[in-house]
Amino acid sequence: MNAQSPALQGAHASGKRPATTFAALWKPALLQAFVKLDPRQLQRAPVMLVVELTAILTTVLCFAGGDAVPTLVAAQIAVWLWFTVLFANFAEAIAEGRGKARADSLKAGTQGLQALRRTADGSYEKVAASALRKGDVVRVTAGELIPGDGEVIEGVAAVNEAAITGESAPVIRESGGDRSAVTGNTRLVSDWLIVKITANPGESTLDRMIALVEGAKRQKTPNEVALDILLIGLTLIFLLVVVTLKPFALFAGGDLPLVFLVALLVTLIPTTIGGLLSAIGIAGMDRLVRLNVIAKSGRAVEAAGDVQVLLLDKTGTITFGNRRCSALHAAPGVGSRELAEGALLASLADDTPEGKSIVEYLRGQHAVEEPPREHLTPIAFTAETRLSGVDVDGRVYRKGAVDAALAFIGRERNDMPEALAREVERIAQSGGTPLLVVADGRLLGAIHLKDVVKPGIRERFAELRKLGIRTVMVTGDNPLTAAAIAAEAGVDDVIAEATPEKKLARIRQEQGDGRMVAMCGDGANDAPALAQADVGLAMNDGTQAAREAANLVDLDSDPTKLLDVVQVGKELLVTRGALTTFSVANDVAKYFAILPALFVGIYPQLDVLNLMRLESPQSAILSAIVFNALIIVALIPLALRGVRVQATDAMHLLRRNLLIYGVGGLVAPFVGIKVIDMLLTAVGLA
Repeated sequence: MNAQSPALQGAHASGKRPATTFAALWKPALLQAFVKLDPRQLQRAPVMLVVELTAILTTVLCFAGGDAVPTLVAAQIAVWLWFTVLFANFAEAIAEGRGKARADSLKAGTQGLQALRRTADGSYEKVAASALRKGDVVRVTAGELIPGDGEVIEGVAAVNEAAITGESAPVIRESGGDRSAVTGNTRLVSDWLIVKITANPGESTLDRMIALVEGAKRQKTPNEVALDILLIGLTLIFLLVVVTLKPFALFAGGDLPLVFLVALLVTLIPTTIGGLLSAIGIAGMDRLVRLNVIAKSGRAVEAAGDVQVLLLDKTGTITFGNRRCSALHAAPGVGSRELAEGALLASLADDTPEGKSIVEYLRGQHAVEEPPREHLTPIAFTAETRLSGVDVDGRVYRKGAVDAALAFIGRERNDMPEALAREVERIAQSGGTPLLVVADGRLLGAIHLKDVVKPGIRERFAELRKLGIRTVMVTGDNPLTAAAIAAEAGVDDVIAEATPEKKLARIRQEQGDGRMVAMCGDGANDAPALAQADVGLAMNDGTQAAREAANLVDLDSDPTKLLDVVQVGKELLVTRGALTTFSVANDVAKYFAILPALFVGIYPQLDVLNLMRLESPQSAILSAIVFNALIIVALIPLALRGVRVQATDAMHLLRRNLLIYGVGGLVAPFVGIKVIDMLLTAVGLA
């Protein structure tokens, strides 16, 4: 996993740390809260625009006079209405400030960046990186920054991608294959590359990341748009209700002060969720950026929250990607120490991941004395011999495929001891790879190489299952091997001998049954499935075709990140739902606070509804307004952090949220309004 976020890496490169703590953000956010009072900005939050208009009206009424409400009470209502708008703006500004701090650190690394662009005659000219266009060809040498996203068309080099991914270990990029894509603002640490630029200015990975973390420029997601429509609808309904109360009161022989009607409107419309909705969305996208995932659209993140089926590649996602040593099986008459020594010596010069895993396993399991490296004559693996090993002090050690190792010592499969032959057959049937170890013409035993399932992956799949998400392992292995690994990993289903057509058909089948499907991949053969899936996560080090087909790109190239993206998506949906439930439940208590206060002079019988026994109509209305403002302040941390989603089924999650945020939203205002009423009365403000 990367040690630091891209923002921190970018900041370190420029000698600064991005200011993302509350202590560093609150001052500029407070200033932005006032800037956002501009109605042109508030029109993105219709509910808060209504609150601002009512604040303006109440302020005017304070100076105009003529209303039946004491000026002190009217002034306090006006102050708290402005406070409500300002703190809703403040919540949004805090969320945006986090992203802007990261964006500034990322932008700092691109300023003044130059590129060597190939001209029509084959020579190279120095131009600003911002002048590059899709299709341009550039040359990058060791020590230079890659000026833009592109595809390697010549050369092979090590690239340090820490500025983007936070991962300090360089990665190899070369022309052809699935590791040819490079990201702008990453640095070559060796050799040279000829890169074809694949993105215009404003469309690169870094540009998308900056736009995403800046927050204010993001597009609203479909869920936010739908919720906005609901909030606007509720606001219009309550507006119509409040407007009709004035003539109703006159008809009944009484009157209702305009300031009180304004207060009633503000407390009844869903100001809590209306004030925090934008902050929730920005904070959710910020959590995604901290995972080093670029979303091409907010729709993909929301869709992740509704995913019911996950398709995951076996290699690199469920398993480590390279087969590892898991056990040794000695031939009859051979001691475990002798076999361990032979296997270790035969693997010391093997630089393949499998060879290194054997050495690592044996060093951890057996205290074998290793000869000095200068005494070893390494024998490299070749496709012809299918063997590798060493010659040391006149002795010969080899390991390799079963038939090749037996042939090396002049024996055939039928010559293997029966017990060892059974072990070799068992390894093969379980989906593993058996290697034989021989020394000086003797058969020492077998090494069991297997796809090792990542630690904790089974538990993660179990958590997803509790959330109602079914996991499907996708692998090119034969059905027998695939079934063995699937059972160990704990996935719900498996697609063996997978082809692009098989993946696409499975996704379409699941979607046809009404399920939301997520898929991760990195190769060109994954592109059709990534494009078809509701959520497609492409690896940043994969092919350009995969990155273009997907709607999410993981800069760390960690396929298991898809599980975290699902978690962020669910947190976004649950947070919006929880605070909407809380906001609507709040209204019930406000009915019992304000309606009796408004109409008790006309209908004294309504005093029975004054369950909180509030002191006076003025204190009741003012207390409701104060609570309405303070509850937004109290919920800002929750909106920014998000509601944590537990591994449980949807029905249990719904019951839990209704209990906490529904009942909590019902009880909190009864307590809060009563306490505020007592305080206001005690200090003589109402």
